[in-house]
Amino acid sequence: MTGNGRPMTRYIRHAAAFCALLLLALLANATRIQIVQARSYDENPANRRHTIARYGQPRGNILVGGKAVTGSKDSGEQFRYERTYKNGPLYAPVTGFASQVYGTDLLEGAADGVLAGTDPMLSPLPLWNDLTRARNPGGNVVTTLEPAAQQAAYAALGSRRGAVAAVEPSTGRILALVSTPSYDPEELSGTDSAVADAWARLNGAADKPMLNRAVRQTYPPGSTFKVITAAAALDAGVVRDVDEPTESPDPYRLPGSSARLTNEVEGCANASLRYAFEWSCNTVFAKLGVDVGLAGMRTKAAEFGFNDRQLKIPFRVSPSTFDTRVDEAQLALSSIGQYNTRATPLQMAMVAAAVANHGSVRTPHLVERTTTDDGDTVSTTGQRTLHQAMNAATAVRLRELMTDVVEEGTGENAAIHGATVGGKSGTAQHGIHNSGTPYAWFISWAQADDSMEPAVAVAVVVEDAAADRGDISGGGDAAPIARAVMEAALKSSSREGG
Repeated sequence: MTGNGRPMTRYIRHAAAFCALLLLALLANATRIQIVQARSYDENPANRRHTIARYGQPRGNILVGGKAVTGSKDSGEQFRYERTYKNGPLYAPVTGFASQVYGTDLLEGAADGVLAGTDPMLSPLPLWNDLTRARNPGGNVVTTLEPAAQQAAYAALGSRRGAVAAVEPSTGRILALVSTPSYDPEELSGTDSAVADAWARLNGAADKPMLNRAVRQTYPPGSTFKVITAAAALDAGVVRDVDEPTESPDPYRLPGSSARLTNEVEGCANASLRYAFEWSCNTVFAKLGVDVGLAGMRTKAAEFGFNDRQLKIPFRVSPSTFDTRVDEAQLALSSIGQYNTRATPLQMAMVAAAVANHGSVRTPHLVERTTTDDGDTVSTTGQRTLHQAMNAATAVRLRELMTDVVEEGTGENAAIHGATVGGKSGTAQHGIHNSGTPYAWFISWAQADDSMEPAVAVAVVVEDAAADRGDISGGGDAAPIARAVMEAALKSSSREGG
């Protein structure tokens, strides 16, 4: 028995050791799969558990004026909760969409981690969710929008194609961001065939309702760019007195070219900067741009925010551009907002805001703060200076010039009782030989008579393809829209101040 028992004991020990090795290998493999390779499995397109979990709970909300403009509804399907929107077309240029089929866009995309509950900042303890595999309730995004200003912009644009951007000059808070025509992002929620039909219809529409014209479309800014050219001339000392003659001929022969630039108004020959700004003399500003020089104009445009490819609010903003490789004739045209100069409405609102804010461009932002589902603050957006666009003394001069435009020039339709308003109109030519319908621009700022600082700066562009060329103008078409937005913002600011 003893002799036969020893080999048996040895076999049992070997079997036990082998089983222990198998157990260790199993644990090692489980560790490799669940920890080392967890990310690759989570991100594998074939893994639907993450997507199912993503839509297995209500999404957090986007708030405007303290009220949610989004929601979630239980569909009873595998992707359980679908996104809903209140006043969808009004806020679509801000919210974007959250679609089970087509993903997310704009704020829904930029703040997806908070809204979906996956942002680590929502966790009660660091790495808590990684350890427990739990998912936090979706958090909320509190916007800077002023509801009355947003509604005023949308109503004033009406059925016309265009956009409005409004900011608070002293902080950079975006008060309104509207693009028309718009669409209802709720059409893209869900997974049925109606969603695919809506996607095809919206993307194929000639008037591009899903294009965010306020931040993703650039236009030739036309005469509104003359604010920047005037700032460059004053800062460089090319103009020292806004009431002195500028030695500008009418017509003005473009340097190195036989082409001659003319004006649509009288009195531009040798006009002062004040007169040229008030009545938008092309010849004066084209010559001033050449006198400042390419380096000076390029730098000044950049100080206002042009050629900045990093701007986010928090979603991406298309860069506004000032061509930095031009000859003098092209520089002259660029200096009056033509040639290759392009700008978004948000960029031109920043230009008006810089004038109103002593020459300082504040970083524009659309999110005030993010919170947990029960309102605890997760993050806040700091206010900071993006650029110093001009000297403070130059900003004072430009405020005078912009005020003159509204009080006695082309911007009279923007005047508001009980407030000082400064503005600049523009009618931007485009197309082959300027054959396209001009874009109507108006940029402005407004300060209540009982206030220490301007409350709002606005940019409006109207691109109405149905209009006759002679019937569209910045002062006539865009200025009343700007006035409506400024009036709403001033009333809101007055209530807050009270």
